[in-house]
Amino acid sequence: MIAPASASLSAIYRYPIKGLTPEPLPAVALAIGQTLPADRAYAIENGPTGFDPASPVWKAKTHYLMLMRNERLAALSSHFDDATHTLTIKADGAVVAQGDLRSPEGRTAIEAFFAARFADELRGPPKVLDGEGYSFSDVPMKVVSIINLGSVAALEQMIGRRVDPLRFRANFYVGGWPAWAELDMIGQTLAIGEARLKIVKRTVRCAATNVDPVTAARDLAIPQTLQQNLGHADCGVYAEVIAGGRVKSGDAVRVEQSSLFE
Repeated sequence: MIAPASASLSAIYRYPIKGLTPEPLPAVALAIGQTLPADRAYAIENGPTGFDPASPVWKAKTHYLMLMRNERLAALSSHFDDATHTLTIKADGAVVAQGDLRSPEGRTAIEAFFAARFADELRGPPKVLDGEGYSFSDVPMKVVSIINLGSVAALEQMIGRRVDPLRFRANFYVGGWPAWAELDMIGQTLAIGEARLKIVKRTVRCAATNVDPVTAARDLAIPQTLQQNLGHADCGVYAEVIAGGRVKSGDAVRVEQSSLFE
C-alpha cells in the first residue's frame, strides 16, 4: 500500500447530546486520554438504567435514545451552548424545546419534549443524563472517532449513490488516505496539529448509518453492503489521545509509524 503523504483533516465534529445534531468545530484542544470536549457529554435515558452520575459505569447505547433505533432524532436540529449549558431543539425550523441542562427546570423541559415526541419508542420516562467528565460513547474507552473520506467514496461506488459522511458521526474526517487504509493502521500513531493519537480499534458500523442525517429516512443498508463487499462491517477507527494540543481543520495528518505502508 502506498503511504498517504498528503492527508489532511477535512472536518471536526462533536456530538454534545448522544443521537442529536453534529456540531462542526473549526478547531479543538485535545487532552491526553480524553474525548473531544463535551463530546457525548449528555444522553437521553430510554427507560430506567440505574445510571449513577456520581459513579458512572459504561452502558451500551441501547439504554439511550439513539439513531440505530430512533431515526426520528435526525429530523431534529439541536444546538448546545457551552457557556450556559442550554440545549435548544428545533423541528421544521421552529424551537420546540429549550433548557439549561444543569438546572432541574431545564432538564424537565427537555424531558417533557422527548416524552411527548417519542412516546411510542420509550421504555420508561426519558431522563437527561450526564456524568462529570463521562462520555456516552459507543465504546467504554475515551476515544476520538475517525472516518477516512476515501473509504466513504469507495462505499459510494459499492452502493451507486452519494453517502453523506455525517452518517458515521465521526469526530475527525480525513481526506487523502486510500480507501480502507485506516483499517490497517491499528497501533499506529497519527500526528495532527499539536496532538498525537494512537489508533486502537476499528469501528464496526451499526444500523445508525442507514439513517440519512438530513431527512431522517432509513434509506441505505451500509453494514450489509460492507459485509457483502468486504466480509466485515468496519468503516473508520477509534484513536486515543496520547499527546494533547490544538488541532484545527486543514491540519496535515501524518502517520508517524509508517511501516504498514512500506
